[in-house]
Amino acid sequence: MASMEHTVPAGKRRTEGRLRQGSGSYTVKDRFQTARYRAGRIQGKRRIFAGSVLWALALSLLAQPAFLAGCGRADRRERFSSQYYDLFDTVTVFTAYADSKETFDRYADIMYHEMLYYHQLYDIYHEYEGVPNFMTVNRRAGAEPVTVDEKILALLEKGVELYDLTGGSVNIAMGSVLSVWHDYREAGIADPDHAQLPPPELLREAAEHTDIRKVRIDRENSSVFLEDPQMSLDVGAIAKGFAAEMVCERLEEEGMDSGMLNVGGNVRAIGTKPDGEAWMVGIQNPLEDGGEAYLHRIGLDDMALVTSGTYQRFYTVAGVRYHHIIHPETLMPRDTYASVSVLCADSGLADGLSTAFFNMEYEDGLELAERLDGVEVLWIYPDGTEKCSSGFQNMISEK
Repeated sequence: MASMEHTVPAGKRRTEGRLRQGSGSYTVKDRFQTARYRAGRIQGKRRIFAGSVLWALALSLLAQPAFLAGCGRADRRERFSSQYYDLFDTVTVFTAYADSKETFDRYADIMYHEMLYYHQLYDIYHEYEGVPNFMTVNRRAGAEPVTVDEKILALLEKGVELYDLTGGSVNIAMGSVLSVWHDYREAGIADPDHAQLPPPELLREAAEHTDIRKVRIDRENSSVFLEDPQMSLDVGAIAKGFAAEMVCERLEEEGMDSGMLNVGGNVRAIGTKPDGEAWMVGIQNPLEDGGEAYLHRIGLDDMALVTSGTYQRFYTVAGVRYHHIIHPETLMPRDTYASVSVLCADSGLADGLSTAFFNMEYEDGLELAERLDGVEVLWIYPDGTEKCSSGFQNMISEK
């Protein structure tokens, strides 16, 4: 396994939520907490899961009893788990400890229907009866405002916030460019012998219609309008993580305090296991080198872990693999990193930042990561080299 390279003193650490280090834990507030993506106070990749990104190592479909030492009383809650295949075009695994199957089923029902609604709202390829969504917004670009759900407005506002924060390294208004790549990728997968790259002139023409300032958000009328008729939105870089964050916060409001939601590798933990142990997840080895399947194990306690990688969705042209993460300036996939993993308390933030850090030079990404309280990052290069933010190694579990 490649050694971890640090460019910042390891003693400098920052936390958000509860980051576990050794046997202790500590809590601080993060700069995004005032906009924690709640319905009514929410803001918020549609990366198709074509190979696992992060799989929760502790996930199991077998229920098992859990015990708490506190007050000498046994916690009789059992562990339950369920899987879903129709949410955000990926595999979703929901795990929770509950006092009965009925209680778990209630949590699972809430999770599923909430996630399904977000899936429909953020879909750019299909429309649903009675649900104005991003496809609806894109189809009416340049024509008229579209009245939408608060959850769409909040996601758009978070998209603009992340664009400004990252200097445009993640841009939800790049739909015109991403759709070109999508069409060529799908054609190349369907007919590998005739796979082609998009013509540069076609990409440059599409890039003329990616100005995020032409997305007009009208809170008073609960509407959104795309001023450029050739513009389209693609919220894949933030939608899945945002939805997971919102649903987990809803579950917490419903009384759930021990569980984990894994949406195609976007992992968000609620609390710990009943015995106080963190939820263990693995960072997948992005290299096809025959080595370990997982490079590191991370203990999550009210935290999220999201990875963007070159191995998740791609196609091959003339023997060269082209992945789905498109740089907003070159309009091409970058080959600097094999994967970038982000750890923080907010799944939506982690989702957007994983794309942004993938598109940024390492020095710029590291500088941004060190400015953000409670955000830790791991960069893995194609040759196996690893670099990380100052506090990431403290999060790696030895168990």
